[in-house]
Amino acid sequence: MKRLTPPLTDEVLEGLRAGDKVLITGRIYTARDAAHKRFIEALERGEPLPIDLRGQIIYYVGPTPARPGMIIGSAGPTTSLRMDKYMEPLLKAGLKATIGKGYRSWRVVELLKKYKAVYLVATGGVGALISKRIKSAKVVAYEDLGPEAVRELWVEDFPAIVANDIYGGDIFRDGVERWRRIDLKFEITRPG
Repeated sequence: MKRLTPPLTDEVLEGLRAGDKVLITGRIYTARDAAHKRFIEALERGEPLPIDLRGQIIYYVGPTPARPGMIIGSAGPTTSLRMDKYMEPLLKAGLKATIGKGYRSWRVVELLKKYKAVYLVATGGVGALISKRIKSAKVVAYEDLGPEAVRELWVEDFPAIVANDIYGGDIFRDGVERWRRIDLKFEITRPG
């Protein structure tokens, strides 16, 4: 288990490999489709982003409303592929990691290598458990987007797995290849 504390540096990311388990402690940001669209529009107009992305982590999540006495509602990851079209400008702005669920396009895997960034996956379906790792939450941009507003979260021991590293490692591709070899071996050795 490796520990990550944002802001992330190239040196820290050089020590990560696809498949590594990590625990994140520190500030991360939330953003989904609508916020990403606004980020890109701001960059295209030459305006600064509402948050400084240098060395930061964005968690693809739209948390549910907090119940009384709770910091945040359920906070499970969103499918990441939908954010792929927005990745390059954000990586250029210094973003170093994203957290979501599911695989990324081959284009994003290549961009992660180019800009020395990683993609982390969090377990889907356990948003209530993940929310227990969130110690504070506040809206920092685009409040009108409701659950999709950009939030600053303070997390402690937030669990994730490195899905794509800066070297092109990919747990989704590697998993398919591994099972393909096992299946081939089974076919070769199966009697009859």
